[in-house]
Amino acid sequence: MTEYIIKILPSMISGLGVSAEIFFFTIILSLPLGILLALVRISQIGVFRKLAEAYIYLMRGTPLMLQILFIYYGLPLIPGLEIQLGDFSSAIIAFVANYAAYFAEIFRGGIQSINRGQYEGSKVLGFTYKQTMWYIVLPQVIKRVLPPLGNETITLLKDTSLVYILAMNDLMRVTRSLVQRDVDTTPFLVAAVFYLICTFVLTRMLNYMEKRYAVYEE
Repeated sequence: MTEYIIKILPSMISGLGVSAEIFFFTIILSLPLGILLALVRISQIGVFRKLAEAYIYLMRGTPLMLQILFIYYGLPLIPGLEIQLGDFSSAIIAFVANYAAYFAEIFRGGIQSINRGQYEGSKVLGFTYKQTMWYIVLPQVIKRVLPPLGNETITLLKDTSLVYILAMNDLMRVTRSLVQRDVDTTPFLVAAVFYLICTFVLTRMLNYMEKRYAVYEE
């Protein structure tokens, strides 16, 4: 078994690299988009607020796999649009669009949990809205939303396996190909170890961040 694992490791590590790319691009792009959506969601401008609500409802109310398929296969079929995206671009757009909606609701809950007195106090001190959000509200929000953000991040790690429907050679697709080719379930075990290691590392990083921001806890 050891020799077989050594033999398949390069292929599986390559697949893990594809999954990691999907993961990191999604995190980097969806977090700031989620914050922006959250701010629009709680804004006083009714039209923008309703649009943000509708977008979040759509993204959270439909399966991520369906969104991936629509972007890759559906967009080229829309008359007058006919946009043909590659598999990687389609996956990134779908993941970012989906997870930004989930992150937006998490950030919205965090922002609304802050005592209104802090907004009023900062206004008395001469802080602008931007300064209030950046220096007073967001540090506390980050502390409060880290646990749910951590859960979504770990879910994202596992959701990257959905890109197999686009025939991308991610970890899960490579694993299934090896199992079918060699009629051996060992690749499943190796993939499970990879996912567990990644989850462990993410959990440790999130725990560190929670301690780092504990200074802002009320």
